[in-house]
Amino acid sequence: MLLPDQASGNAGPANLTSLSGVVLERGALRHTPAGIAAIDFRLLHQSEQVEAESLRKVECEMPCIALGPVANLIAALKPGEGMESVKVGGFLAARSLKVRSPVLHVTTIEFIEGN
Repeated sequence: MLLPDQASGNAGPANLTSLSGVVLERGALRHTPAGIAAIDFRLLHQSEQVEAESLRKVECEMPCIALGPVANLIAALKPGEGMESVKVGGFLAARSLKVRSPVLHVTTIEFIEGN
């Protein structure tokens, strides 16, 4: 069954992900052959979630990639120093044709105050 994509109004399978955390590490800013900025990074997420009517501690590291202006914002962060909290949004895709583990392709970033 296809569900409408609430963000764009398009019919099709949903693939929208939002995650908050801190940037643990990041690669060097690079550019694609088309000249678009790109950067790989890892996001550490920690929270408490309700599952089956019970509170559960959640912690995970999510591999991420950002392109364009979002990549430039990530490149300006200093991982581990101050551990600035961010909320990112985007979609999940396989790392490559051969490696099918998911990577979060970040299309939006919000810096969270007070951390």
